[in-house]
Amino acid sequence: MDLKTVAIEKPEDINFILGQAHFIKTVEDLHEALVSAIPGIRFGLAFCESSGPCLVRASGTDPDLVALAKKNALALSAGHVFIIFLRGVFPINVLNAVKAVQEVCAIYCASANPVQVILAETEQGRGVLGVVDGLKSKGVETADDVAARKKLLRQFGYKA
Repeated sequence: MDLKTVAIEKPEDINFILGQAHFIKTVEDLHEALVSAIPGIRFGLAFCESSGPCLVRASGTDPDLVALAKKNALALSAGHVFIIFLRGVFPINVLNAVKAVQEVCAIYCASANPVQVILAETEQGRGVLGVVDGLKSKGVETADDVAARKKLLRQFGYKA
């Protein structure tokens, strides 16, 4: 078995969700869940088919994000893994809809941070062991940091 890391390639302002599902209809079901959660949502998704032709299956409403999803899914090439790129939407706004899709087995991360995916590769294929999401902690927040966090959440409209 070989361990590998694959960095998710994306612009800084793009959020994404990385997860695992189990069936070819995942692409269509995730697409429907996303457009139902937020009308007019801009996204691209790709899914690594894990049997038969083993193709990267894709869909979305934003051609650039669909291309980005395909590129990253192919780089991962890990069984039944999906990736969703979001423009102008935070993962928190759609995460419950994604998790409610019957085929979804796991969510590895939902982030805009730099992310590295840790993969195990065997003779059979690849699987996700985990992710490195963002940077190492630099300390513990101060009172000023708490105030800044609370202000940011209110700016985004998540707290009143």
